[in-house]
Amino acid sequence: MTETNSLPLSSWARNVAPSPTLAVDAKAKALKAAGEDVCGFGAGEPDFDTPEFIKAACAQALADGKTKYAPAPGIPDLRAALAEKYRNENGIEGVEPSQVVVSPGGKFSCYLAILATISPGDEVIIPAPYWVSYPEMVKLAGGTPRVVFAGHERGFKITPEQLREAITPRTRMLIINSPSNPTGAIYTGAELAALVEVALEAGIYIMSDEIYEYLLYDGVQHVSPASFSKEAAAAAITVAGFSKTFSMTGWRLGTLVANPQVAKAVASLQSQTSSNATTFAQYGALAAMQNWDASKTAISGMLEVFDRRRLRLLEGLRAIDGLECARAEGAFYLFPKMEALGVSAADFATELLETEKVAVVPGEGFGAPGYMRLSYATSDEVIEKGLERLTRFCANR
Repeated sequence: MTETNSLPLSSWARNVAPSPTLAVDAKAKALKAAGEDVCGFGAGEPDFDTPEFIKAACAQALADGKTKYAPAPGIPDLRAALAEKYRNENGIEGVEPSQVVVSPGGKFSCYLAILATISPGDEVIIPAPYWVSYPEMVKLAGGTPRVVFAGHERGFKITPEQLREAITPRTRMLIINSPSNPTGAIYTGAELAALVEVALEAGIYIMSDEIYEYLLYDGVQHVSPASFSKEAAAAAITVAGFSKTFSMTGWRLGTLVANPQVAKAVASLQSQTSSNATTFAQYGALAAMQNWDASKTAISGMLEVFDRRRLRLLEGLRAIDGLECARAEGAFYLFPKMEALGVSAADFATELLETEKVAVVPGEGFGAPGYMRLSYATSDEVIEKGLERLTRFCANR
């Protein structure tokens, strides 16, 4: 039976845009399920399995009956291990377990950070290209996204001058994502310090999304804005998780570290929305923290493969007339500029999928028309086949 519901949806539901990355991935998977030979570059998740010792710890937790509600901010041992990690690995002094909140996914950690600090009418500065969900989260909190663009020529990184010009009396937060999705760009310590200085002068929060902090290449170093000073640590909300580093995207485990007031507010919001991150999954995450040598070995193995794919995909994209591609230093994406092809990225991506069965994500969803995102979290075979098809497609335009 088909029914038409005449009752209205909320303004939040009507105004939020669907995730373009998930939409592309879903369309590619649907074509594969129908028997099509699709080369998918849309997925934002590692194509490796979760390390066995993490899965074993989760299975043991299930066997031990760890299936009940957990404390809203996370199980105590995991919060303590994460606090130690942020002190020792990230250099954020004085982090206590009470400042750590474990949430059902890094995406939810981001949303809770925004919800805890943004009121209707507040502005949030979002450097573009940005992760597709940032503006929608800000709008869901009643805030206003204020986008500041930095393209290929600027290394996809905004300057202190751009930040200063964008700040208004209504500015409440700056979002930083380093390493970046979709560009793979990484801010140096000096670049971050300059941005943090401007933010502290303006008295605004800094949400630092560090979900890709361990996926680094070419010897670059990751730096957390909260590590610069006590003042920076008080203003920063550091968000990360286990999805990308440990190939645990479906586990839905995000983390957040903030000053005690913000952390308490985030935990309260979580208690009234999702209650807690899945209890037995948290024990898998705890194993990753408590067996750091094994974790680093797993990360290194994944990085070696990603780096080879990164360089091959970069070589192939740079060989295609009409594309310009920066050398990403982190994450697992490349973000070529395609304006010279004379077609919108959205139309290009649609036609490419229809004719060549190659899935890419158009840049419009990242606030960057004229670009497209390709993930190299896929097999060597898909990369080779996809480059062949993409080269043919561009040559025939």
